[in-house]
Amino acid sequence: MEQAEVWIDKGIEFAVNYGPKVIGAILIYIIGSWVIKKIVKVVQKGMTSQEYDKSLQKFLLSLVKWALTIFLIITVISTLGVETTSFAAIIAAAGLAIGLALQGSLSNFAGGVLIIIFKPYKIGDLIEAQGALGSVKEIEIFTTKLITPDNKLAIIPNGAMANGNIINYTAEGKMRVDTTIGVGYGEDIKTAKEVLLNVLLADPKVLKDPAPSVNVSELADSSVNFAVRPFCKPEDYWDVYFGTLENCKLALDKAGIEIPYPHQVEIQKKG
Repeated sequence: MEQAEVWIDKGIEFAVNYGPKVIGAILIYIIGSWVIKKIVKVVQKGMTSQEYDKSLQKFLLSLVKWALTIFLIITVISTLGVETTSFAAIIAAAGLAIGLALQGSLSNFAGGVLIIIFKPYKIGDLIEAQGALGSVKEIEIFTTKLITPDNKLAIIPNGAMANGNIINYTAEGKMRVDTTIGVGYGEDIKTAKEVLLNVLLADPKVLKDPAPSVNVSELADSSVNFAVRPFCKPEDYWDVYFGTLENCKLALDKAGIEIPYPHQVEIQKKG
């Protein structure tokens, strides 16, 4: 009986000393969890209104949730009277080690955030960056995926994309197609120019504004070269490029204008 009384007394003492702390810690955890959910919803709503990439939204929401949860756990432990200084130091050291190990990934993540915020390009844009040319398929947290003209998938780290040069062919809604067509020196330049210009004006995919142009660009060894430059929508680029070459050849043939080609002269020495 005496031993039971001792345990009862200790139990009462423990309840008196730690009961309020335990109850307080439980309340803090319940209220804190509710507050975290509200904060996450507000952050999610803000990112959705700003049209953030979905994969980036998930990552940032997870990051915010975990950071707030860790802070809540530390607060609960502190409320119970447990010394949290060493615990916080361990978390800080672990965070530093992880940060150093994932330095490249963090750089790519930061690059992805900058791309989403400043939007130098978006999905569907035709861009040239880091030696690759293609249409943007996906903008992920760490990488950007391009589909090249020959239907290959190019995966480029966002860190390099954010810090490198980017040419966005789609941003202005129109782009110039540069081709060179040569005619013989004996042909009438004005007639040839007119024929080439009519080819551009007859193509429905060539824009009227800016107007297409045909100008002498070079007096080459065996030809007078014309810079044939139509403008088109980015999605029509290859159709206009290949169509211009083919139609210009057909039109020049029809007009009887010679397109020179390399000649070889064979000299035989008689013994």
